Amino acid sequence: MESTVSQKLEALLKLQILDTKLNEIRKVRGDLPEEVRDLEDEIAGYETRISRFKEENKATDSDIDSFKLKIKDAEKLIGKYKEQQMNVRNNREFDAISKEIELQELDIQISEKKIKESKARIEKKNEEIKATQNTRDERQKDLLNKKSELESIVSEGEEEESKIQKEREKAVKNLDDRLYHSYERVRKNAVNGLAVVKVKRDACGGCFNTVPPQRQADIREKKKIIVCEHCGRILADVEDKEVEVKMK
Repeated sequence: MESTVSQKLEALLKLQILDTKLNEIRKVRGDLPEEVRDLEDEIAGYETRISRFKEENKATDSDIDSFKLKIKDAEKLIGKYKEQQMNVRNNREFDAISKEIELQELDIQISEKKIKESKARIEKKNEEIKATQNTRDERQKDLLNKKSELESIVSEGEEEESKIQKEREKAVKNLDDRLYHSYERVRKNAVNGLAVVKVKRDACGGCFNTVPPQRQADIREKKKIIVCEHCGRILADVEDKEVEVKMK
């Protein structure tokens, strides 16, 4: 059987009350959940940086091995050229081989210089790795403390939150999908999280703009869902004004 408008409004009001209670419980946690997430992201960033530095060092080590191999090849060629010099027939051949020896010796010097530069680069990267690891370790300590604090707060309100959540699920079942999604959309866009309010002292309980008497009468009848024309919140009921009793 489909719920009446009055029943839907009652369910919406109950849902709003439950969501407000949940917000209050979560508000106690403050910025801790966000701080925990930020620290986790920050630590992940340090891990990525350390990994990248290590990969760069690995590539530089590979370059050093290549330079060392180049030196060995050059030394072999120099030995070969010197043997050839012993058997030259004229000065022109001797000079040509000497030039080849000089070129190989120059290659050795360049490779040795590059090895030295590469080792310095690795050393600098190792210092950066160590510094980043120290920072990461410090942030991990902060994360453990924040998580411990958050878990303590969460555990305190966990039972109540679970109970409210179950009540909320029951309240949602009394609403059709379209109405529930409308409620959620308004609630998420509202600064105070209120999507369903009552008219109080002739004004919307959400934005405090005046609600005309005829519109208030329609809201009291509960024959259709009426929203505030200013803020879009659902106006579920009209709260009766307190009657002041004058003493004679």
